Amino acid sequence: MNKQQPKNVFMADESSFKDQRIEDWVYVDELNEHEEKEVELKGWVYNYRTSKNLYFLELRDGTGICQCIIAKDSVTDEVWNEADRLRQESSLKLTGTVKKDDRSIGGYEVHVSDLKVLNVTEDYPITPKEHGVEFLMENRHLWLRSRRQWAAMRVRNRILYAIHNFFQSQGFQQLDAPIFTGSSVEGTTTLFETEYFEESAYLTQSGQLYAEAMAMAHGKVYTFGPTFRAEKSKTRRHLTEFWMIEPEMAFYDLNMNMDLAELFVKSIVREVLDSCQNELEILERDTTVLENMVNRDFPRISYDEAVRQLKSDDTAEMLDQMLEDRKQELEDLDEEEEELKKERGQAKKWRKAQIDQRVNEIHKRRHEVEEDIRNIPSWKESAVNFEWGTDFGGSDETILMLKYETPILVHRYPAEIKAFYMKRDQENEDLALAVDMLAPEGYGEIIGGSEREDDLDTLKKRLDEHDLPHEAFEWYLDLRRHGTVPHSGFGLGLERTVAWICGLDHVRETIPFPRMLGRLHP
Repeated sequence: MNKQQPKNVFMADESSFKDQRIEDWVYVDELNEHEEKEVELKGWVYNYRTSKNLYFLELRDGTGICQCIIAKDSVTDEVWNEADRLRQESSLKLTGTVKKDDRSIGGYEVHVSDLKVLNVTEDYPITPKEHGVEFLMENRHLWLRSRRQWAAMRVRNRILYAIHNFFQSQGFQQLDAPIFTGSSVEGTTTLFETEYFEESAYLTQSGQLYAEAMAMAHGKVYTFGPTFRAEKSKTRRHLTEFWMIEPEMAFYDLNMNMDLAELFVKSIVREVLDSCQNELEILERDTTVLENMVNRDFPRISYDEAVRQLKSDDTAEMLDQMLEDRKQELEDLDEEEEELKKERGQAKKWRKAQIDQRVNEIHKRRHEVEEDIRNIPSWKESAVNFEWGTDFGGSDETILMLKYETPILVHRYPAEIKAFYMKRDQENEDLALAVDMLAPEGYGEIIGGSEREDDLDTLKKRLDEHDLPHEAFEWYLDLRRHGTVPHSGFGLGLERTVAWICGLDHVRETIPFPRMLGRLHP
């Protein structure tokens, strides 16, 4: 007699789960599916204005913004009075009919029939006026609600999706490296030290060494997690806590490593261009460079060639011309602002709003131009006096990339400035088989990687040269004792990549709650 098989509750087609819904209300990004239908929305007041018998309410719900119109003669007195309580960022729920209107945000608006205020906000601190960066950072928990910050976080989310999708489709396993480590990957000078029961530990600066171990088990792996650097740097490219994506591949050499890095970055950019047009428009991102790069090869140049380009007469002349152009642009901006101020005094209300917006844009651009005017002379001096054997600084990377419209891959760096685990070039022992990917438009290094040293005796020698204790790395040396193979990997900094793709000035806007020198709250 056959026993009855237990029912498998997971036999259903997994795709059917996508159609199962928890919410009984509609989101803004779904309005196009409900034209001429009555819907319920829940969210917050992004903006509002009133006339005698109408309220024009911009409601945001996390998926987007839509205009909701409340007509006094179409609602009860109770609903009209509720609307009168609304202020910026008050929370509410409303019912209304979806109407197509190309003039409205997103192409649809809602004609409200019922409304209930959930919370009335008073004196919301972030208003449409200009605020200083320090004020905005102190209110980061609220600044996240603004449209540009919302768009940047949406792009970040899509990049995360693209990263996992790429590696999973390429046959990689995602595995996790520890955050507490007992030893350093590249020395302890930029590590946060903490007490781990009765011994010292560090917050990780990279998951790479552990990824190497996992690659020996799975062939191709990637780790994705927070990393920490205690650099006392205040540049626009630095955070003390940031997220790193670190693939590691058995049997890959440097060229294969570069091939993968290029394909990886192109796939991320393509996904964002395909899925985030609205967000990129909100960020006012000129996507020309991004669109052009996905179908072009990334130039690959040696460190030697990069140094020659940096020190060339052509570079010096280009910087001189750039300085003159910036000075002329500053004069043009000043003239334009003066003309706008004169016009504003006699302008109508709608035109004043346009002028104010343009003046804000001029102020932002003037700040950028003035910064360039201050920096270009020092950039030029640094480039002219650059010495072979030193690492590229942020300004050096910016200058190098002035000639390129796509990322470039700079390879074969002097071994003395690279980490102990990087394999040397067989044709020149003074060079490491290392590679950095530099992004255009002044965003600098977004990827750093190398072919790893796979010979046991050589790796022991490198540890001695870097004054690193063998006992802390015995487990790492075991990887060379038991089935060693050529292998390579790299790390991509998520926040720098988000900044580049979004066209943001500073990495502080690429992560919900940035940690920087002097910034631990909120």
